Amino acid sequence: MRGPQVTRRQDPQLTENARELRVRQTEAESLLWCALRGRRLCGLKFRRQYPIEPFIADFACIEKKLVIEIDGGYHDYVYENDLSRQKKIEAEDWAVIRFSNEDILDDVQAVAIAIAKFLGIQPEFRRRTPA
Repeated sequence: MRGPQVTRRQDPQLTENARELRVRQTEAESLLWCALRGRRLCGLKFRRQYPIEPFIADFACIEKKLVIEIDGGYHDYVYENDLSRQKKIEAEDWAVIRFSNEDILDDVQAVAIAIAKFLGIQPEFRRRTPA
């Protein structure tokens, strides 16, 4: 039996923005999501476009308090904003790991292995099990 459910109240507009981002995901986000979804990486549950007020993380593993951010080419121009955002997320006890679009497009499996190693666990890939 599970303990009492804790409901998170968040800004409805933030939730709507996250939904829109899921629909408009980039090629790199789509590729990484295929590697993470369905507990494929080490049996961990990841969420995409996960609201952490006032931000939306590209990916998050709640169990491990890990945020994965994907940086496109424009991130070179907003480095200070990204750093400030990262510090605020880390202040909420989340760890943040970043990858470039190129990292993911070049070798998504190496990125998945790097995520597991960052968490200090042995990389393990699972097939998605039917619901």
